[in-house]
Amino acid sequence: MGLAAAPLQGPQIRPVARVVVPAHIVGIPVQEFEQIAKETFVDPVQPVSVTISQLYRSESRRVLATLIRLLGDFDLAEDALHDAFKVALEEWRDKGIPANPRAWLVSTGRFKAIDRIRRQARFDTPLDAIEEPGSVDDDPAQQDEQSIQDDQLRLIFTCCHPALSPEARVAMTLREVCGLTTEEIARAYLTTPGSLAQRIVRAKSKIKEAKIPYEVPERRELPERLHTVLQVIYLVFNEGYAASSGDSITRADLSDEAMRLARLLLDLLPTAEVLGLLALMQLHESRRMARTDPQGDVILLEDQDRSRWNQELIREGLGWVEAALRSGEFGPYTLQAAIAAVHAQARSADQTDWSQIVSLYDRLLDLEPSPVIGLNRAVAVAMRDGPAAGLALIDGLAKEVDLGGYFWFFAAKADLYRRQGDSHAADAAYQRALELSQSEPERRYLHKRRSALKKSDAAIVESREAHSTMGAKPIPRNGE
Repeated sequence: MGLAAAPLQGPQIRPVARVVVPAHIVGIPVQEFEQIAKETFVDPVQPVSVTISQLYRSESRRVLATLIRLLGDFDLAEDALHDAFKVALEEWRDKGIPANPRAWLVSTGRFKAIDRIRRQARFDTPLDAIEEPGSVDDDPAQQDEQSIQDDQLRLIFTCCHPALSPEARVAMTLREVCGLTTEEIARAYLTTPGSLAQRIVRAKSKIKEAKIPYEVPERRELPERLHTVLQVIYLVFNEGYAASSGDSITRADLSDEAMRLARLLLDLLPTAEVLGLLALMQLHESRRMARTDPQGDVILLEDQDRSRWNQELIREGLGWVEAALRSGEFGPYTLQAAIAAVHAQARSADQTDWSQIVSLYDRLLDLEPSPVIGLNRAVAVAMRDGPAAGLALIDGLAKEVDLGGYFWFFAAKADLYRRQGDSHAADAAYQRALELSQSEPERRYLHKRRSALKKSDAAIVESREAHSTMGAKPIPRNGE
C-alpha cells in the first residue's frame, strides 16, 4: 500500500523567492543529469539543456515531493523523476519549453510511472493505488501551484515521523526533501557515506512497512514532532549558508528553501522556537553579501563591511527574536538568534558585546550541551578575555570529545594561536584544517592565512637580523 495524502491544515502563504546557483545542484547530483543528457544525445551546452539543468537544481525536489504523494512510493517517484527529465531533454528542444515546467514534469513523471508499472511482471505498488489520469481534476498540471509546493511540507513530516529513529528522520529529510547528497549529510553528522546511505534505505523501508501517512499531523500532535523538523530545516540552512563542499561558500537556493519552509511552519504552528529559528536564519542571511569578496573568497565577520548587511532582514529578524524572548517559552534556536542579534546590532566588530554573547552561550549550553556550542563559546571567551583563555577551553573540550575530524575545531585553534603570536602552532592547525576542508573558498582563505604567517615570520627574522647587525658589539679578544 502507498502513502495516503492528507490536506494541509491552517492558512498558507506564498514562498520566498528562490535563487538558482549554477555551481551547485538541489536535487539529483549533477553527474546524474549529465548521464541523462548523454543517454538522450542532447548537447549539454544547448540553451534548452541549460534551462533543464537549472530546473534540476531549483525544482527537482518539489517535483519529487508531489510524485511521492501521487504514486505513494519513494523509489517509484525517484524513477519517475528521472524519466520526466529524460523526456524533457528529448522533447523540449523541438516542441519548446512548456508554460509551467514544474507541472509538466509532474504530469509526465506520473504517466511514465504508470506505464512502468503496467510493463513490469511484478511490482510493489498495486495499480489501484495509482491515481489514473482520467479527469482534469486529477491532472497535476491543473493543480493549484501552492498545493504542489506544500507537498514538501507533507514530505518533511512524513520523513520526521516518530516511527523512524531520530538519525534516520534527519538524514531521510535532507536527502529526499532537500536533495543533499549522502556525502554532505555524512559530513554534517561526522559519519561515513556508506553508513548514512544504509540509514536512508532502512528509513524508506520502514515508511513503506509501517504505512506512514503522507500528511501534516493534527495540531495536537505537532509539538512533539516539531523538534526534528526544526533541526532538519536548520541543517538545510547551514548547508546553504556555509556549503560543506564545492566552489562557492554559499548555496543561496538552500538557504532560501529553508526560510521558506520555516515560514510555512510558522504559519502552521507559531511557537517561540519556530519564531527563533526563522529569526536566526534571517539574521545570518542578512550578512550574505558581505561574507565574500568579488573573487568569492571568505571575509570573516570582524572584517565585513557592515553597510552591506541587509537591514530589512535584520529588522525582521530582531522583531522575531524579541517576540520569542517575550514568550518565556524559548529554547536553543531563540538563544542562538539572540546571539546573532547582538552581532547584528554592533556598529563594528570592536563594539560587539562579547560578555553578553558569552552569557547567552552559557544558557545555550545548559539547554543543549554539545561540543560545537562549546567551541563557539570558547571563541567568544577568547574575544572577551584573550586568546589564551579561549585556547584553554578548546583544549579542555578536546579531552572530552573527539573533534579530530571537525574542520572548524582546527580553524578556530589556528586563529587563536595566530592572535596569540604562536605562528608555529597556528600553521600546524591551519594545515590540519586544510586537510579537512572540502570547500574551495575556505581552502583559499586558509592558504592566505598560512602565507601571511610565513611573511610575518620572515619579516620578524629579517628585523632581528638587521637589529643584530646594526646594534651588536664585537666580542672582545683576550687582553682587549
